[in-house]
Amino acid sequence: MASSKGYLDFIMEQLSGLDGISCRAMMGEYIIYYRGKIVGGIYDDRFLVKPVKSAVAMMPDAGLELPYEGAKEMLLVDNVENRDFLCELLEAMVDELPAPKQKKRAD
Repeated sequence: MASSKGYLDFIMEQLSGLDGISCRAMMGEYIIYYRGKIVGGIYDDRFLVKPVKSAVAMMPDAGLELPYEGAKEMLLVDNVENRDFLCELLEAMVDELPAPKQKKRAD
């Protein structure tokens, strides 16, 4: 099941207080980037984030869910109505996330 554009728009509006937030459509779902790093995504109209230490600490009761078959488990963000919490969550996570991989250039 693909995610709805309406849910994506809602989450992106909730995160609009952050500079450097963006998204990219990928196979009917959406990858969420913060400062160029992948923090999570929208999968089946669920906001899932990578289970880094800061995210686990801020959401100790969050369940781990599969975004899609064969993927690594991610944390389900239940508190999507709380804009301040979402922004704090991504701010806390960003330094723990790996830098984006450099694309190889064809010479």
